Amino acid sequence: VKNYSLPVLRQGVSMVLQKNVLFSGTIAENLRWGDENASDAEMKKWATAAQADNFIESFPDGYETVLDQGGTNVSGGQKQRAAVARAVITQPQLLLADEPTGALDSKAAKELLKLFTSLNQDGQTILMVTHSVKAASTAGRVLFIKDGRVFHQIYKGNLSEAQMYQKISDTMTAITAGGEDDE
Repeated sequence: VKNYSLPVLRQGVSMVLQKNVLFSGTIAENLRWGDENASDAEMKKWATAAQADNFIESFPDGYETVLDQGGTNVSGGQKQRAAVARAVITQPQLLLADEPTGALDSKAAKELLKLFTSLNQDGQTILMVTHSVKAASTAGRVLFIKDGRVFHQIYKGNLSEAQMYQKISDTMTAITAGGEDDE
């Protein structure tokens, strides 16, 4: 990280936080925080990918709808989807995601995980922190961290999502029972 300039890091890394903040201004201005030069078509493309376009277009002013400070005039799930669109609009090399499905209903969470899988298959690295076994089961590698160190990891390899889910679930059960299987 020390070898990169701040502009290069800002271009190459995006974040989706558990509690995202939207700023006062229009929805378009909020999405363009990710890329101020994004065209309307690019903004719509990534808002659609993040499942934000439908709720944005439901407002009378669409993308020009003015948000209150903190985005208090949209729901938590809408705020999360807008924040995902803002994060992916730059097509970052690294996407940091902290509990990205937390504010979403199960359908929206499933679609977000599909988007992350697609981005990852296109070469983007996604580092996701989650307590959701379902979300973790979509990852190629899952790290279990305890007291600041990795004490167990699972590689997906050729496992199906269901098999990965079961492996993670079994590991979580072992952890809660006090077992530590270093690997």
